[in-house]
Amino acid sequence: MTPAAAVYLDNAATTRLDSEVLDAMLPLMTEQFGNPSSIHSHGRTVRTAIEKARKTVASLLNTSPAEIFFTSGGTEADNTAIRSSIETYRLTHAITSPLEHHAVLHTLQHLEQQGTIRLSMVNIDPKGHIDLTHLEELLRQNPRTLVSLMHGNNEIGNLLNLNRVGELCREYDAIFHSDTVQTMGHFRHDLQQLPVDFIVGAGHKFHGPKGVGFLYVNAERVKIHPFVYGGAQERNMRGGTENVYGIVGLAKALEIAYRDMDDHKHHITSLKRRMIERLRDKMPDVQFNGNSADVGNSLYTVLNVSLPASDLSDMLLFSLDIARISASGGSACSSGSSVGSHVLAALPEVDPERGYVRFSFGKYNTTEEIDYAVDTLVGLYQKELVK
Repeated sequence: MTPAAAVYLDNAATTRLDSEVLDAMLPLMTEQFGNPSSIHSHGRTVRTAIEKARKTVASLLNTSPAEIFFTSGGTEADNTAIRSSIETYRLTHAITSPLEHHAVLHTLQHLEQQGTIRLSMVNIDPKGHIDLTHLEELLRQNPRTLVSLMHGNNEIGNLLNLNRVGELCREYDAIFHSDTVQTMGHFRHDLQQLPVDFIVGAGHKFHGPKGVGFLYVNAERVKIHPFVYGGAQERNMRGGTENVYGIVGLAKALEIAYRDMDDHKHHITSLKRRMIERLRDKMPDVQFNGNSADVGNSLYTVLNVSLPASDLSDMLLFSLDIARISASGGSACSSGSSVGSHVLAALPEVDPERGYVRFSFGKYNTTEEIDYAVDTLVGLYQKELVK
């Protein structure tokens, strides 16, 4: 059965704005329009809204509002943590993995090319898990370093043991930054318990607005220079007039995510299991990349599907789009003007001849949409085999 509306299965890229979030934002877009840096009543009203949002985020993460700084999104938050900590502490070495988001990987590679740091890549296993033994070796050889490793991989769904990595970093006096963009709003982060120095969030990944994020800075362990200069906003840490309605929307979205997390996790996990089971039943040659098919031990919103090699592979996403299914993916290598996935290219078990699709699920997806996506995929490959 074809769904009445187009099927959106690209929630790791961005999510639909929750109507409750929009309702919270509208007053800040219309009646409450003052500049939060102004001392008159219009400004004070808006300043109060920002600080209320900060307290909401801090309370959900079990930390102090003084440790939450609002940014333009996850990329800026990652850049701030990385560049500012390296500058402030005059670090000359950093450790990351080849599977990181480009917000992290490109930033560190640029700093290495500039001669600011020396960059070490921690080993990964064939499924993309971080080699913690090798990480400890790198830490032992390079005291007082920066470690930047993501919590949940946006392409293959692998999860990092934040506690174990954080403990290793503490043991070797390293600064630990984790890109938590994909897990924020989907997993609970207790910052009184997690041994991390920086984590980040982006509102549009958990049904909030685009163009706003935040950075957590562990004030007991690190104090960094600003990344953006130009004003006293964000307690002198980020110059520029605040994105007020974005900040309020982010806080509301995170509040809803925490409020409904258990129900949403159960719903989304059931959709992911259904897609895995139906694909295995209807397409015996199907494979799943990374840890994404291990539902209980992966990012439950992401499934990376490896499809049989065929002439369809290069046009797979286009064919799905024609069928009104939005997903992402592509190839494990560069082809023509299309740049392949650096994550898949780093995994030795991935066959570059196969087609790849990342399906990522959200709270608004339905069983009917999953069934339609599977049936469409199977139909596309059956037509290809008949040729």
